[in-house]
Amino acid sequence: MAVVAVGYVRCVAGRQAADEAYLLGLRLRGRRVVVIGAGAVAARRVPRLLAVGADVLLISPAATPAIEELAAAGRVDWRKREYQRGDCDGAWLVCACAGPAQVNAKAAAEAEENRIWCVRADDASESTAWTPATGATTDVSVGVLSGDPRHSAAIRDAITTGLRSGAITARHYRRRESGVALIGGGPGDPGLITVKGRQLLAEADVVVTDRLAPRELLAELPPDVTVIDAGKVPYKRAMSQDEINEALVSNAQKGRFVVRLKGGDPFVFGRGGEEMLACLRAGVPVTVVPGVSSAVGVPTAAGVPVTHRGTAQDFHVISVHVPPGDERSTVDWVGLLVLLLALERLGDVARALIRHGRPGNCPVSVIADGTMPTQRTIYSTLDQLERHVADEEIRPPAVVVIGGVVTIATELAGLARRLADHGQATTRRLRPGDISSLVPPLAKEKLTSIKAGGTNGRKGRDGGTVAVARNCVARV
Repeated sequence: MAVVAVGYVRCVAGRQAADEAYLLGLRLRGRRVVVIGAGAVAARRVPRLLAVGADVLLISPAATPAIEELAAAGRVDWRKREYQRGDCDGAWLVCACAGPAQVNAKAAAEAEENRIWCVRADDASESTAWTPATGATTDVSVGVLSGDPRHSAAIRDAITTGLRSGAITARHYRRRESGVALIGGGPGDPGLITVKGRQLLAEADVVVTDRLAPRELLAELPPDVTVIDAGKVPYKRAMSQDEINEALVSNAQKGRFVVRLKGGDPFVFGRGGEEMLACLRAGVPVTVVPGVSSAVGVPTAAGVPVTHRGTAQDFHVISVHVPPGDERSTVDWVGLLVLLLALERLGDVARALIRHGRPGNCPVSVIADGTMPTQRTIYSTLDQLERHVADEEIRPPAVVVIGGVVTIATELAGLARRLADHGQATTRRLRPGDISSLVPPLAKEKLTSIKAGGTNGRKGRDGGTVAVARNCVARV
């Protein structure tokens, strides 16, 4: 007996009281599947058959609204009549889902005569194939048989939930990850790492970590994973940034999948940008997984809101490695602007910033649908921003970044694009001059902060503070 779980079945279970099923994954793309009946059972099975590319022939005098819609869209071939002998000709699989048992029995008998696997929805004991409780998560399809459909569904749900949450992890062996993954581990609690971060961590051959990363997760790694402790304990021995970059690049170039596990978010005071540049310049592909930044995660965990309507409508995150006034400090108390809910007022914001001293060619990045499959980014300047947003038909939600870091973002985008164009086998070191900036050079002149009511900024139309930087140049 054969059980068909559509797709690649990674996790299966199954035993019937009298029969045992031999589990298979059918590759049905472009192959005929005949479905007899178009009721509730067919409405559940047909979409999955279509998802794997099956050529579905539907035989039924009537259908559910969902099936009718699929037929109207041309996705299934619906013969609006009763089953007739010969309907199974050319099929690879038959699903007998008709209401009358005698119709299913006739279809199953024809399939048996022609050695075609047949699933009977009304009588499992008379089926030559059984449909398991199935589920899918990323690249894994799960099929479960237990002889009790509800029990099978419960087991399926437990497995798929574990895979999606990262509670169940397993390495790939035939199709391995490559390059480097910069993973934000969150503010400390290992439960605050993202699902994607935990999944990629399970694939690692080498993990480069430091004291702020969720180190408890390292205990879950297989014994053959190499863990490199970068230290990063204040005022004590630690790997230099150059040594960390070299460890990432050299291990990746040896064909190992390297995870750089950090605390917080890799791009918020995590030197993730430097590490990504080092990898891309060496021809090593990079995946970046955001994390919960301690800048907002820790206050939130303590019940301290960083914004509150009527009290705080903006905030600046500052790394105090040196005290205020130190000549090595790059802190400008009105610094980088990250704007939320700003699309409707971008023109007003840009004109106000220029009017109070920020140069018109100050770079701006607008990221729409961030982290979603539809994410897209445009690069502009303050004096062209309103027109570019309108021309590109950018719609909310979108995040706007104004300041010198946008030039770093354009370089990263260019390096990543070149690496993709040349293939992952590229090993030539890319120089900064290889990628042209997508925005004009930054203005060099110093700007004057606008102070109003004791703050470095001016009140905008919506009551928020429009901050103006002293210098638009990114200082490194």
